[in-house]
Amino acid sequence: MTDTPDYTPPEVWVWEKGECPSTNWRYGHINQPVAGARYEKELPRGKHPLQLYSLATPNGVKVTIMLEELLAAGHSGAEYDAWLIRIGEGHQFGSGFVGVNPNSKIPALMDYSATPPQRVFESGAILLYLADKFGAFLPKDRGKRTEALNWLFWQMGSTPYVGGGFGHFYAYAAVKIKYAIDRFAMEVKRQLDVLDRQLANNRYVAGDEYTIADMAIWPWYGNGMLNGASYNDPRKFLQTHEYKNLTRWKDEIAARPAVKRGRMVNRATGPLEGQLHERHAASDFETRTQDKIEKTGATPS
Repeated sequence: MTDTPDYTPPEVWVWEKGECPSTNWRYGHINQPVAGARYEKELPRGKHPLQLYSLATPNGVKVTIMLEELLAAGHSGAEYDAWLIRIGEGHQFGSGFVGVNPNSKIPALMDYSATPPQRVFESGAILLYLADKFGAFLPKDRGKRTEALNWLFWQMGSTPYVGGGFGHFYAYAAVKIKYAIDRFAMEVKRQLDVLDRQLANNRYVAGDEYTIADMAIWPWYGNGMLNGASYNDPRKFLQTHEYKNLTRWKDEIAARPAVKRGRMVNRATGPLEGQLHERHAASDFETRTQDKIEKTGATPS
């Protein structure tokens, strides 16, 4: 690993417009130190009350898994339209999207069954909103509910170390900095150990019930870290095979039909058979063909 030359921060940081500190980072060109819409663009709207605007990143997959699990459990009111937001092309900075999420991050949800229509942003907030709305995947017992929320908020607070920390410096940074990689690799392994110990005596993360805590944690610490689905496959580097209980849980969640469907929605990379750019009805999973996929402009990666 190579370290950067000595660097002394200036007294006042100034953004050098048009320059990116990590020139090979795939999203570096869209970063700016200001918020707000960059152009006018209305969001599309389908026929269902729930309108999701997202991309199948780990944060986006949390919500599509939840929606598919709700439908599988018989909650017909959870039918939804899912629209693809290509963050690499800056779709999240259109005025319509910013109106739903002023933080310009996916996923974002509109619930038109509420009066007035309710916007919901931040993946954890969306999971909690849907759990309360449908009375599902969050225990009614106060103690068990609190335990599930403990782990939901653990994920929301911990994952920046995985994504913005380890993932960035290990996989995307133009210069490999040993100090940064060591620091975040150590923290990610500590987090994996936290989960592995919790799952030693529990079928699911928060106990014996499958909850929104599992749906929030699995895309990052199950599919992402243990399946090598992101960050240039860190499994060997982090020796993720050591976490036996976490691996058992990861495989059990991955086998759920709703999880398999949820992973496909708004996916625009990887094998074509695993992509469903937009989802407007359950039948979309069955009627999709290679020809239809190719017409959407998807390319394997």
